[in-house]
Amino acid sequence: MKKVIVGSQNPAKIKSVSEAFKKVFINDEFDFVGINSPSKVSDQPMSDEETYQGASNRALYTKSTMPNADYWIGIEGGIAYHHGDMEAYAWIVILSKHQSGKARTGSFVLPREVQTLIEDGVELGEADDLVFKRQNSKQKNGAVGILTNDLITRTSYYEHAAILALIPFIKTEFYSN
Repeated sequence: MKKVIVGSQNPAKIKSVSEAFKKVFINDEFDFVGINSPSKVSDQPMSDEETYQGASNRALYTKSTMPNADYWIGIEGGIAYHHGDMEAYAWIVILSKHQSGKARTGSFVLPREVQTLIEDGVELGEADDLVFKRQNSKQKNGAVGILTNDLITRTSYYEHAAILALIPFIKTEFYSN
């Protein structure tokens, strides 16, 4: 059984990685472990570069902490302005002993009320809780689930990006480190 370390204890993030790996590696068995992993970036990354760095830092931390695993994953959600709107998205970085992959989720425009709170220094999950009158939504369906009425769950949102980040592991002949 292969061991996969996810740099988060968020159930949605762990489940998304689990679902992606099960779809990509249908003949393998995995043990998924979530650990607290520091991003070493702002609590609310506000650029593509910072968000990617947070995911990379989480993956590298999991690898240094549990070097005997087979895969190490970092996921970081972030915010960036595009075409005058504040958009939310996440980066996923996947490492193994011999390969690496990375991908970004799709992005979506946040409601103006949420944007205002974030601009005032509130983190997205807390802003969602305040605007949508929820508790701990970032551990549940998050902004993407709230805004799509769970047509896209937080798990499915990250799962597609995790599959995309696994492309170098699927098509190894085209990707070398």
